[in-house]
Amino acid sequence: MCLDIKTAEVEFSTSEREVKDLTLEVEKKIKGTDVNDGICLIFAPHATGILFLNENEEGIKEDYMKGLDEVVPENNNWKHDRIDNNAHSHIKSALVGTDITVPITSGSLDLGTWQNIFFVETDGPRKRRRLILKIIGKF
Repeated sequence: MCLDIKTAEVEFSTSEREVKDLTLEVEKKIKGTDVNDGICLIFAPHATGILFLNENEEGIKEDYMKGLDEVVPENNNWKHDRIDNNAHSHIKSALVGTDITVPITSGSLDLGTWQNIFFVETDGPRKRRRLILKIIGKF
Protein backbone atom coordinates (compact mmCIF):
# COMPACT_ATOMS: atom_id res chain seq x y z
CA MET A 1 0.00 0.00 0.00
CA CYS A 2 1.33 3.40 -0.97
CA LEU A 3 0.12 6.55 0.77
CA ASP A 4 0.40 9.95 -0.81
CA ILE A 5 -0.27 13.50 0.35
CA LYS A 6 -2.12 16.10 -1.66
CA THR A 7 -2.75 19.72 -0.74
CA ALA A 8 -5.82 21.75 -1.62
CA GLU A 9 -7.30 25.05 -0.50
CA VAL A 10 -10.79 26.40 0.00
CA GLU A 11 -11.00 30.18 -0.32
CA PHE A 12 -13.94 32.26 0.86
CA SER A 13 -14.87 35.63 2.29
CA THR A 14 -16.91 36.61 5.30
CA SER A 15 -19.39 39.44 5.48
CA GLU A 16 -19.54 39.75 9.25
CA ARG A 17 -18.95 37.81 12.44
CA GLU A 18 -20.61 34.61 11.32
CA VAL A 19 -20.66 30.83 11.14
CA LYS A 20 -20.09 29.44 7.62
CA ASP A 21 -20.85 25.87 6.62
CA LEU A 22 -18.00 24.82 4.31
CA THR A 23 -18.80 21.11 4.09
CA LEU A 24 -19.69 21.10 0.39
CA GLU A 25 -16.62 23.13 -0.58
CA VAL A 26 -14.30 20.75 1.28
CA GLU A 27 -16.09 17.70 -0.15
CA LYS A 28 -15.58 19.04 -3.70
CA LYS A 29 -11.85 19.35 -3.07
CA ILE A 30 -11.72 15.77 -1.74
CA LYS A 31 -13.55 14.44 -4.80
CA GLY A 32 -11.13 16.37 -7.04
CA THR A 33 -8.14 14.43 -5.70
CA ASP A 34 -9.44 10.92 -6.47
CA VAL A 35 -8.57 9.76 -2.96
CA ASN A 36 -10.20 6.47 -2.00
CA ASP A 37 -9.41 6.03 1.68
CA GLY A 38 -7.44 8.22 4.06
CA ILE A 39 -7.76 11.30 6.21
CA CYS A 40 -8.17 15.00 5.59
CA LEU A 41 -6.54 17.49 7.92
CA ILE A 42 -8.39 20.80 7.62
CA PHE A 43 -6.54 23.84 8.95
CA ALA A 44 -7.58 27.50 9.11
CA PRO A 45 -4.43 29.68 9.14
CA HIS A 46 -6.14 32.55 10.94
CA ALA A 47 -5.60 33.69 14.54
CA THR A 48 -9.21 34.80 14.87
CA GLY A 49 -10.97 31.95 13.05
CA ILE A 50 -12.43 28.73 14.42
CA LEU A 51 -13.07 25.31 12.88
CA PHE A 52 -15.42 22.74 14.34
CA LEU A 53 -17.79 19.89 13.46
CA ASN A 54 -21.45 19.97 14.42
CA GLU A 55 -24.97 20.01 13.01
CA ASN A 56 -26.57 22.68 10.87
CA GLU A 57 -30.17 23.05 11.97
CA GLU A 58 -32.30 26.17 12.10
CA GLY A 59 -31.06 28.73 14.62
CA ILE A 60 -27.98 26.78 15.62
CA LYS A 61 -25.47 29.11 13.91
CA GLU A 62 -26.80 32.02 15.96
CA ASP A 63 -26.65 29.82 19.06
CA TYR A 64 -22.99 28.98 18.39
CA MET A 65 -22.14 32.70 18.21
CA LYS A 66 -24.21 33.51 21.30
CA GLY A 67 -22.55 30.71 23.26
CA LEU A 68 -19.06 31.85 22.26
CA ASP A 69 -19.91 35.44 23.20
CA GLU A 70 -21.20 34.32 26.61
CA VAL A 71 -18.05 32.30 27.35
CA VAL A 72 -15.70 35.05 26.09
CA PRO A 73 -17.42 38.45 26.16
CA GLU A 74 -16.22 41.20 23.84
CA ASN A 75 -15.84 44.01 26.37
CA ASN A 76 -14.01 42.55 29.33
CA ASN A 77 -11.02 44.86 29.79
CA TRP A 78 -8.77 42.53 27.79
CA LYS A 79 -5.18 43.81 27.69
CA HIS A 80 -4.80 42.96 24.00
CA ASP A 81 -7.68 45.31 23.16
CA ARG A 82 -5.25 48.21 23.56
CA ILE A 83 -3.68 47.04 20.29
CA ASP A 84 -6.63 46.26 18.00
CA ASN A 85 -9.75 45.64 20.08
CA ASN A 86 -10.17 41.96 19.22
CA ALA A 87 -8.80 40.00 22.17
CA HIS A 88 -12.11 38.14 22.47
CA SER A 89 -11.64 36.83 18.91
CA HIS A 90 -8.16 35.49 19.64
CA ILE A 91 -9.28 33.85 22.89
CA LYS A 92 -12.28 32.15 21.24
CA SER A 93 -10.04 30.78 18.49
CA ALA A 94 -7.50 29.48 21.01
CA LEU A 95 -10.19 27.79 23.10
CA VAL A 96 -11.99 26.01 20.25
CA GLY A 97 -9.19 25.51 17.72
CA THR A 98 -8.28 26.00 14.09
CA ASP A 99 -8.03 22.44 12.79
CA ILE A 100 -10.03 19.27 12.46
CA THR A 101 -9.30 15.84 10.99
CA VAL A 102 -11.94 13.88 9.11
CA PRO A 103 -11.66 10.30 7.77
CA ILE A 104 -12.13 9.71 4.06
CA THR A 105 -13.92 6.48 3.13
CA SER A 106 -14.74 5.39 -0.42
CA GLY A 107 -13.76 8.83 -1.73
CA SER A 108 -15.96 10.92 0.57
CA LEU A 109 -15.68 12.64 3.92
CA ASP A 110 -16.83 10.16 6.55
CA LEU A 111 -18.84 12.58 8.68
CA GLY A 112 -21.54 11.61 11.15
CA THR A 113 -25.17 11.91 10.11
CA TRP A 114 -25.52 15.43 11.53
CA GLN A 115 -21.95 16.65 11.21
CA ASN A 116 -20.92 19.56 9.01
CA ILE A 117 -17.66 21.51 8.79
CA PHE A 118 -17.97 25.05 10.15
CA PHE A 119 -15.69 28.06 10.06
CA VAL A 120 -16.47 30.77 12.60
CA GLU A 121 -15.48 34.30 11.71
CA THR A 122 -14.96 35.95 15.09
CA ASP A 123 -13.46 39.18 13.79
CA GLY A 124 -14.96 39.92 10.35
CA PRO A 125 -15.70 40.86 7.76
CA ARG A 126 -12.70 39.55 5.83
CA LYS A 127 -12.21 39.57 2.05
CA ARG A 128 -10.00 36.48 2.03
CA ARG A 129 -10.12 33.54 4.35
CA ARG A 130 -8.92 30.07 3.49
CA LEU A 131 -8.70 26.50 4.63
CA ILE A 132 -5.66 24.39 3.88
CA LEU A 133 -6.46 20.73 3.27
CA LYS A 134 -3.80 18.03 3.66
CA ILE A 135 -5.27 14.90 2.15
CA ILE A 136 -3.37 11.75 3.10
CA GLY A 137 -4.42 8.44 1.65
CA LYS A 138 -4.59 5.95 -1.20
CA PHE A 139 -5.09 7.65 -4.55
